[in-house]
Amino acid sequence: MRRDWQLYTLLLLPLALVLVFKYSPLAGLVLAFKDYKIARGFWGSEWVGMEVFQELFAKKDFSRAVRNTLLLNVMDLLLSFTVPIFLALLLHEVKNVLFKRINQTLLYLPHFLSWVIIGAIAYQLLGEGSGMINNLIAQLGGTRIPFLQEDMNWLISYLLIGIWASMGWGTIIYLASMSSINPDLYEAATVDGAGRWRKMWNVTLPSIRPTIVTLLIMSLGGVMGGSFERIYALLNRATTEYTTTIPVLVYRWGIEGGDISRATALGLFQALIGLILVLTTDRVAKKLGEDGLL
Repeated sequence: MRRDWQLYTLLLLPLALVLVFKYSPLAGLVLAFKDYKIARGFWGSEWVGMEVFQELFAKKDFSRAVRNTLLLNVMDLLLSFTVPIFLALLLHEVKNVLFKRINQTLLYLPHFLSWVIIGAIAYQLLGEGSGMINNLIAQLGGTRIPFLQEDMNWLISYLLIGIWASMGWGTIIYLASMSSINPDLYEAATVDGAGRWRKMWNVTLPSIRPTIVTLLIMSLGGVMGGSFERIYALLNRATTEYTTTIPVLVYRWGIEGGDISRATALGLFQALIGLILVLTTDRVAKKLGEDGLL
C-alpha cells in the first residue's frame, strides 16, 4: 500500500463509480415488494409481498415481452456473436498492413455512433416513403419495400443493422487473442501441408476457443435484456409485433406510466434470469473442459 499508493488512489474513482451506480441502486429492489406511492416515500409505502409479481405474470404484455426479448436476443446472439469471429479470422489472414488498418478503422466506426444517430440513418436509407434505397428501387421501376414499416421486414432490418453496428468492435478481442498465438504452430502446419483454410480451422480457432467461450458466457447473461436504445431508435407505430420487449416495457411502466413497483419487479425478474443463464453456462463450460468465467 505504501509503495503503490498512487495506483490505489487511481483505483478509487472507478471503485466509487461501481459502488454508486451498481451497488447502491440495489436498495431500490425493495420496491418490487411494495405498493410504491410517491407521497408515502421509499420506506413508507405499503409492503405487499409477492402481489406485484403475481399481477406482473398475469399481464399479457409480460408474456409478449418475454417472447420478443428471447426472440430478438437469441437471433441477435447467433448472428452478431458469430460474425465478428469470421471477420476477425479474415482480417487476421490479411498480409497488407495498410489495407488491414484501413478496413479495421472503417469497421470500428459504427461502434462510436449512438443508436439515435444509427436510427436516423436507417430511416433515411430504408424509409418506405423517402428512403434513399427505396427511391433508387422506384427509379429502376421496382416496388418500394417497407423495410422498417412491416413487422417481418423490421425484424430482418433490426438484425442486419445490429450486425453492421457491432461486428467491427467485436473483432478487437479476437484479433488480440490471435496475436498471442505461437507462430511455430503455423510453421508446423505449413510443414504438414496445411493450407490457409486448414490453418484457420486447426490452429487459429482452437487457440481462441477460451476467448470465444468467455465472451459467449458474458453474452448469454444479456439474453433477457437487450438494448433499449436500439429498439427505441428503430420502432414506429406501424411495427408493434416485435418491439415490445422487457427493457421497453420497463420504460413504459416505470417512466411513462409511473408504476415504479411493477417496473422494478420486471427488472428484477430480468436480472435473475440473466444470472441463472450465466451460472448455468459457466458450469457447462467447465464440464466441457474450459476455464469458464467464475
